[in-house]
Amino acid sequence: MPSREPRTPLEAVTDRRFLATGWPWRSAGYLLTGIPLTAGAVLALGALAWPWGLVLLRQARGRPLSPGPAVALILLGAGLVALWPVVATALARVERLRTRMVGAPPLVSGHRAPPAPGVWPWLRTRYAEPATWRELGYALLLATAGPVVYAVVLLLALLTVSFLAAPFLVAGEMDPVSLGFTEVGGLGEALPYALAGLVLLPLLPYPLAVLAGAQAALARALLQGGPGERLRAQLVQVSRSRARLVDAFEAERRRIERDLHDGAQQRLVGLTLQIGMARLDVPPGSPAAEAMAQAHGQAKQFMAELRELIHGIHPRVLSDQGLAAAFDELADRCPVPVTVRADLPERLPAHVEGTAYFVAAEALTNIARHSGATCAALTAGAEGDLLVVEISDDGRGGADPREGTGLTGLADRVSVAGGRMLMSSPPGGPTLLRVEIPCGQNDPSE
Repeated sequence: MPSREPRTPLEAVTDRRFLATGWPWRSAGYLLTGIPLTAGAVLALGALAWPWGLVLLRQARGRPLSPGPAVALILLGAGLVALWPVVATALARVERLRTRMVGAPPLVSGHRAPPAPGVWPWLRTRYAEPATWRELGYALLLATAGPVVYAVVLLLALLTVSFLAAPFLVAGEMDPVSLGFTEVGGLGEALPYALAGLVLLPLLPYPLAVLAGAQAALARALLQGGPGERLRAQLVQVSRSRARLVDAFEAERRRIERDLHDGAQQRLVGLTLQIGMARLDVPPGSPAAEAMAQAHGQAKQFMAELRELIHGIHPRVLSDQGLAAAFDELADRCPVPVTVRADLPERLPAHVEGTAYFVAAEALTNIARHSGATCAALTAGAEGDLLVVEISDDGRGGADPREGTGLTGLADRVSVAGGRMLMSSPPGGPTLLRVEIPCGQNDPSE
């Protein structure tokens, strides 16, 4: 049975074929690219703590600042240090990209999407997340322990290279040459170090891989979102993708409505007029007149059906006059008497109006077809940042989504808009359907 391929440097170092694989080079590349990242962490975090450093430096030199400037610098330092999580978030984003060099699958952030655009919602979300503080812990480790680790790595590499180059360094030199912790004064003294370098050279990738694997494991532990956070991030992506699909479908609906209204309907109106004019030239009572009359009637009936179809795709009154007027039109077309009370002083975002309209249209259709109601009521108004639409009837009740009344589809459409749907329909009635949709100016798909 073939052995499983190693997925990390720590697994790769136990493989006998380690030196013949790409893991030594991947580990070396990971450590080398970590040097500028560590330097950036030290500089960025240190730059934000300079007021505190200045106070401590003056104190250490025996020239402490007076209380006023000292307190001002301490408070300024506290404000700047409060920005450390922001820097840590940026460093963590780079580190998650780097870890792809030494392991799979890629790290997934545990951050949530801010509830609204802007700096303040972003900061409020980030500072309340455990993922941000884990990233800060990793950045602090990178800025403190990182320089020590990378100094050891560079020391090992430079020591090996200097041992190998010892015979070339002493050639033609009269004075002893330093090899770091010792000096050699001739070719005879340099050869043992060169042999030691030849022994160390194939062994060097092993500690490098261990260091790279340890750092990648630490990054995976601190920068990878937990199961719940990863699931939440995936659900956010799914929700956004679903909302984008709904928006694309809505745009296609409007395109079809426009094409039907401006194209097919206009040609059908012209055809109906031509048939009507042709009837005037046909003798009354003749077989041709009867056929023309039937064709004229069918054309008018088809034109009425086309108007209904266009209205169902996207009602023009909704685009032109808004949700309140569209609700009035729905009530006029419903076979059951409907009382409308809509308190909507201003236009709402298009995706909110479209969702509310089609939910109300489907609900009134269900009332007319299934409820046996004698009257219904439709109310709409704003409650804080929510559009609340309620549809009630005095019918028999007992509405069940499993019976194919379209309630599941309504709930799905409302959830895509970021809202929720509540329903009360006990057997014997009455039935109340309540829909709550956020009225923010930003589409949830964005």
